[in-house]
Amino acid sequence: DTDQLALLTDLEMPLAKVLAKMELNGFKINKRTLEEIGHYLTNEIERLTKAIHEASGEVFNVASPKQLGMVLFEKLKLGKGKKNKTGYSTSADVLGQLSKFHPVPQLVLEYRKYSKLYSTYVIGLLNEIGPDNKVHTIFKQALTLTGRLSSVEPNIQNIPIRSEDGKIIRGAFVPSLDYLISADYSQIELRVLAHFSNSKMMINDFNHGLDLHTSTASKIYHIPLSEVTKEMRRYAKTVNFGIIYGMSDWGLSEALHISPLEAARFIDKYFEIYPEIKVYLDQAILDAKEYGYTTTLFKRRRYLPELTSSNHALRKFGERTAMNAPLQGTAADIIKKAMIDLDYQMVKHGLKSKMVSQVHDELVFDVDSSELEIMKTIIKKTMEEAVNLKVKLAVDLEFGKNWNL
Repeated sequence: DTDQLALLTDLEMPLAKVLAKMELNGFKINKRTLEEIGHYLTNEIERLTKAIHEASGEVFNVASPKQLGMVLFEKLKLGKGKKNKTGYSTSADVLGQLSKFHPVPQLVLEYRKYSKLYSTYVIGLLNEIGPDNKVHTIFKQALTLTGRLSSVEPNIQNIPIRSEDGKIIRGAFVPSLDYLISADYSQIELRVLAHFSNSKMMINDFNHGLDLHTSTASKIYHIPLSEVTKEMRRYAKTVNFGIIYGMSDWGLSEALHISPLEAARFIDKYFEIYPEIKVYLDQAILDAKEYGYTTTLFKRRRYLPELTSSNHALRKFGERTAMNAPLQGTAADIIKKAMIDLDYQMVKHGLKSKMVSQVHDELVFDVDSSELEIMKTIIKKTMEEAVNLKVKLAVDLEFGKNWNL
């Protein structure tokens, strides 16, 4: 198939060379900073352990789900508890439900968050730092089904981006030259959705540089842009992103803490405003059922045997994936294309700055101070012009002395 061959020869093969360079470049870590973060996290873990012991009146191993289950359900009697092979379930969901009744479950959630940050990122990264004070992540091209890159040793793609704690960890990543530039595609999957569905309203909003979530909220609530509250924007944002992932009425009601009926009305209203999106998503499922796979803009296929499964839950998963895979996959293709174009531009201009990391929709560069301005210009222009869609691509660019930008 010529399309599949082109994907390999024009995108994946040239990208392999760019990734090899990136892996060799490595990403510098300030070991002292990382160790300080480690001290901060271990102090938090100790503080929370004490608080949990005090609040529960019992000294036990907080990291043991078995012991924790006994304390929550047998000593504190916080409900019946669901049993599994090893004892009571103490999943995040269960703890979230229980935190209404007692302070311990909330403290345990905090404790787990800090423990994960400490073990996964601080210890995990310290173990991976080479003699050059860098981590040389291995980027995997063919692991994910969507076409996204994944990384191991260390996996820097799962460092939480939005959370304050993720930012703390990012603060340990530093330039080996003078600055780091982080360039991030803004709402790329929604832009791809606008392009594929040919939604007049959404294309118009994006091309006029409006904030899509505010604009969606103003349409749903029939009010001027200036009157949209933070809360309304948050609702609209949840729906915008929920739609891409095939979120149900029930899923939306959970996410927004509203009744399933209100959620259903919200989704209906959304599709009234953007009717083309409903048509597109329904068609995406029909096409996937007919062909057995979905395709991205670059003709990358995602096969979906789940669509013909006799298991209802699997079929539903297949349908959600049929809606999402072309969007997420196209976003992945676009950033891969941008990486190839950027590498070409940097070589052409003979720059010493380097590309050091890719995390989903974000690229990170290690930049020499004499090249800061030219790099900003090249990165923004190249990423925004990587493909030609009905909507403009937008890139947010930040730079600083570490990755907590």
